[in-house]
Amino acid sequence: MQHPEDQRRELGLFLRSRREQITPDQVGLPHTGRRRTPGLRREELALLAGISATWYTYLEQGRDIRVSEQVLGSLASVLRLGRHERDHLFRLAGHAPAAQPVDDEPLAAQIAAVPRLLQPQPAYLIADNYDVLSRNQAAGELFLDLDGTAARPANFLRWTFLEPAAREIVVDWEVEARGLLARLRTLAGRRPGDPRFTRLIDELHANSPHVRAWWPRYDVQAQQSGRKRLRPPGRGITEFVYTAFHPAGQPELTLVVYAEADCPAS
Repeated sequence: MQHPEDQRRELGLFLRSRREQITPDQVGLPHTGRRRTPGLRREELALLAGISATWYTYLEQGRDIRVSEQVLGSLASVLRLGRHERDHLFRLAGHAPAAQPVDDEPLAAQIAAVPRLLQPQPAYLIADNYDVLSRNQAAGELFLDLDGTAARPANFLRWTFLEPAAREIVVDWEVEARGLLARLRTLAGRRPGDPRFTRLIDELHANSPHVRAWWPRYDVQAQQSGRKRLRPPGRGITEFVYTAFHPAGQPELTLVVYAEADCPAS
């Protein structure tokens, strides 16, 4: 479990990152000449949120102070946080129920078999840290070199940032990679101290300059369905729609199914 000091530090970093991305114009503050601080000053944010500037400074510095839900709501409003960013803020401040521990039981055979039943549509089953637990042949052919072993499963974060084939297959690589990293940040925040996330984040930082550059931005994002442009091996650019499902009673697992956008079944 994450130490309280580390969690307070994370809360301060998150608040600072969001404060620096809000301009005075966005919140109706007048121009006051040259500014050395990116985004809002601490005093300006505190004023807009209706709290003491000194108290807010302590909060951003990670000091041991208790934050009410009302204050968090005011800060979220001024910072224009989206729903998932707001949830992340509340969790860091200790106002969300702790996530249930991950079940170490082996993946049930009937659940592992689901992607194969969806052939020929690419489908795979992933854990909350993006380890690939099961996939069908179509997914293996689409996401080339997404390989792993029993001891070290394939992982979509490692594939996206560390596997050269990902740059060829994912057409809008930077947009997709940023979104994936933001979802990792969100999920890691729900399981503070989980060694699976710690190891993965450390590995990505050690081997990807993009992760080192983007991680401090503190972007958070939820898993979702949508559209994605891919370049399947041996084919041209193809637009896919994808949908995510959670097996009943196992919210830490996600089944993702792809279909070509112009396919009637999509």
